[in-house]
Amino acid sequence: MTTNAEQWNALTPELLRSRGSNKWTAPEGELLCAGVAEMDYGTAPAVLEEWAAIAERFGFGYPDESVALEMNAATAKWHREQYGWELDATDVHPLPDVLKGLELAITKFSKPGAAVIVPTPAYMPFLAVPKDFGREVIESPMLRGDDGSFALDLDDIARHFADGANLLILANPGNPTGKVYSRDELVALADVADAHGARIFSDEIHSPLALFGNKHVPLASVSDAGARAAITATSTSKAFNLPGLKCAQIILSNDADRAQWESLSWLATHGASTPGMKLNTAAYLRGEPWLLEVREYIEGNIEFARAALAEHLPKARMAPMQGTYLAWLDLRAYSDEPELSEMLAEKAGIRVNGGVGYGAVGAGHIRVNLATSRPILERIIAQLAAAMTS
Repeated sequence: MTTNAEQWNALTPELLRSRGSNKWTAPEGELLCAGVAEMDYGTAPAVLEEWAAIAERFGFGYPDESVALEMNAATAKWHREQYGWELDATDVHPLPDVLKGLELAITKFSKPGAAVIVPTPAYMPFLAVPKDFGREVIESPMLRGDDGSFALDLDDIARHFADGANLLILANPGNPTGKVYSRDELVALADVADAHGARIFSDEIHSPLALFGNKHVPLASVSDAGARAAITATSTSKAFNLPGLKCAQIILSNDADRAQWESLSWLATHGASTPGMKLNTAAYLRGEPWLLEVREYIEGNIEFARAALAEHLPKARMAPMQGTYLAWLDLRAYSDEPELSEMLAEKAGIRVNGGVGYGAVGAGHIRVNLATSRPILERIIAQLAAAMTS
């Protein structure tokens, strides 16, 4: 019987294109795809077993309340066991996706009209969605260490809160930085926000993918100030590869937010699918053995990528990856072009995300999805290196 790692090593672009997901079927043609943030590894056996049971009983109708309650309890159990957060299931609520949680944070849980702070580089929708609701977006460039590591500029954030901004958007683990925030870092951020009566939308969707011994810490769990500031959203969609099933969770951590949630209309809070909630439940309750193998394989890919870049693109700067499968590469030593994705599609035959979309600090950078087979990753890096050095 072949192992999961052997099966993943055997993946081919042709097989991946046949699945029909956006990552491998965009219109550019026969490219090697390392852009869209989904993995190529399928999902956990426990999730597939639950999917088969749903199909057998035609469980595709509107969800009964018990489906949501079961998922809420599974989410709370996962957070207690994985992160030590004594979370009550009544504080968990289903959403269709994490970006719906961001919408609610902007429109229902922060000061109307106030500016939104986004530490950059940042996931592209974080810079776009607030503008759709009439909010100014303030980019707060993160500080860089000599080793390429990232840190929040708390002085800059405090200045913007003092000037009237009322919401900060945080990804923990970071996308695209791969940063897993320490408890001390989160306590300090929460204190800054709390001192100004501000809120933090904490996107923790990549939390099951903390790597190399790093431990995810939920922002709302670090202190009373963290609980007051945080509006937490998460899902199994990244770690268990379920983004098309429309299910996430919002987690409330203070009485004011609980009361606000009760006042929201049905339209504001509905949208999670029945299969999505059932499969999130299965992943949280029974998916960990598979996830442990995924983490190990991704760690191997990260180590391979770092070594291959050191050999073939030695001037490239790859941010330390404490979590996620998304590598942030600084290629400014090889090109003066701010946006590299179109050139790399044409010249290298690879699809990556250009850095400009992640904020002004992203010029000359790319985000590369490493969650593919080792042989495909080897080709991606080889073709990237050839294009950047020719």
